[in-house]
Amino acid sequence: MPTETNDRWTFLRDVLVFQVKMLADNLRGFALMPVSLGAALLDLLSKGEREGALFYKVLRWGAHGEKIIGVYSALERDGPGQPAEGPDFTIDAVVARLERVVVRECEKGGTAATIKAAMDRAIDQLHNETSSTRAKATDLVVRAADKFGEVRRKR
Repeated sequence: MPTETNDRWTFLRDVLVFQVKMLADNLRGFALMPVSLGAALLDLLSKGEREGALFYKVLRWGAHGEKIIGVYSALERDGPGQPAEGPDFTIDAVVARLERVVVRECEKGGTAATIKAAMDRAIDQLHNETSSTRAKATDLVVRAADKFGEVRRKR
């Protein structure tokens, strides 16, 4: 019976995580539409290091985002409740990491307050680990906006 219960919770978790991933994937797609068109327009109006350089950077960014979201990764499990191996900062890896924090605190007999504090520490650690990636993404957006401003001023 415990296996059936675990399978049920794994299934419910997968449903919830799938919904979050679908939302993230749709937001990614919604953001990529104008960004890719803007990059293509900039590529047409100004000479870059190669034809379509900004557009292809946006495509690489989108492809990377798709890997991180991993909408259908529940199909690739190594076993029930075991996420497939992959990059450290996928949605699955982050969810698994936070789940481990909750389970560890519950096993120690933690209260809601100690579980919350442990989750806050884990999220802070994730922020620290991803700050360089965030800085790179921010820099890319700022440079693209600056380039767009230059093209508009030249007209």
